[in-house]
Amino acid sequence: MQNVKGTYDFFGKDQALRKKVQNTLAEVFELYDFDGMDSAILNERELLTAKYAGGDEIVKEMYQLTDQGERKLGLRYDLTIPFAKVVAQNPGLIFPYKRYEIGKVFRDGPVKRGRLREFLQCDVDVVGIPGPEAEAELMQVAVEGFARLEIPIILRWNNRRFLGDVLEAVGVQPEDKLSVMLTLDKLEKIGRGGVLQELADKKLDAQAVSALAEMMEMENPTFERLSSIYAIRETKGAQEVLRLQALLHKLGLEETCRFDPFLSRGLSFYTGTIYEIFDASGSLSSSLGGGGRYDAIIGTLVGREDLPYPAVGISFGMEAIMALLADRNVETPKADVTVIPIGDTAAAALQTAALLRSGGIRTSVEVTGRKLKNALATASTRGTQYVILIGEDEVAAGMLRLKDMNAGTERVLPLEEAVHILTKAIM
Repeated sequence: MQNVKGTYDFFGKDQALRKKVQNTLAEVFELYDFDGMDSAILNERELLTAKYAGGDEIVKEMYQLTDQGERKLGLRYDLTIPFAKVVAQNPGLIFPYKRYEIGKVFRDGPVKRGRLREFLQCDVDVVGIPGPEAEAELMQVAVEGFARLEIPIILRWNNRRFLGDVLEAVGVQPEDKLSVMLTLDKLEKIGRGGVLQELADKKLDAQAVSALAEMMEMENPTFERLSSIYAIRETKGAQEVLRLQALLHKLGLEETCRFDPFLSRGLSFYTGTIYEIFDASGSLSSSLGGGGRYDAIIGTLVGREDLPYPAVGISFGMEAIMALLADRNVETPKADVTVIPIGDTAAAALQTAALLRSGGIRTSVEVTGRKLKNALATASTRGTQYVILIGEDEVAAGMLRLKDMNAGTERVLPLEEAVHILTKAIM
């Protein structure tokens, strides 16, 4: 037996780390007043391939299937489209609506470090805020979340409208804009030469390619410099950049959140601000997360492309985060107390464990019938400090024996007194 390529089973310390990361991020999201959500994994294929969904490249990686009713279905490849569906199906939602979701998604794509075929994704979205305040708050969420995980990051951001204005100014035709954006987005991966070769293969106007080559040679292509060179400071995209830039300055996030005029992101549904998160130490080349504004998706799903559903989100690349944190020393959760029945006292042991658990004490019951010394050795190996021994004499007397494995002491006590001592010591 072997796992399907790109899928893994997680247990022990690996699972402990994953749960710790998820819990840490969920705490941050709820601190910012985002509600949890659990959306459907299985969806209509028509939804997943709809206009403004994942785009051709993502659809090629979608796991497709047909059920017994001959319905065409697919496994979700991200959490954004299912979320948009939920909003479209529930017109009674009160806006702004803020949600987070941590769940499995599936893509039949290449496998490498930090990129799997069945993987955990973590999204935070808000619907109903058209201004840059939503983007700024999500950037704050990202910065705080990674700070709590002790991962230094750089968040690069851009604006699709502004990038479109730049491309138009250098002579790229409207029908070629998206294709050129996706090529420029590969600058970090394939370098300037690779980007220029791709642009040449697209048979673009030579003057436009030359202008883009000059732009890529700029030492510091800031928004101010580009908007001045191409005289596009008054466009909608430029104004969106200015407003978000001003907010980030006031929030003290300029060092961490840096403008990148070549950033485009691969998904086709982004309409304005976009961002991507990278490991500032450079030890992992894969993105740690990203997102942006997608104002057109929800209206399209309800058949009203003219209907405004301003939406923006950010996704944390959980598997990339896990790959980066793989060497962290995280303890596997262990029982606070182990209850060991001696003789025919299993019922009393289970009753005692139930009472301890009702007080929030993590409790294990030894019911394998092993010899006492072996059961004690296992409790010691697992790092359990307290052991309760219940024999037939103890049951008859309404007592139990409480062992402190660290101190090497043992006392005979009534159950209520033992619970009081343990609650005070553990909680």
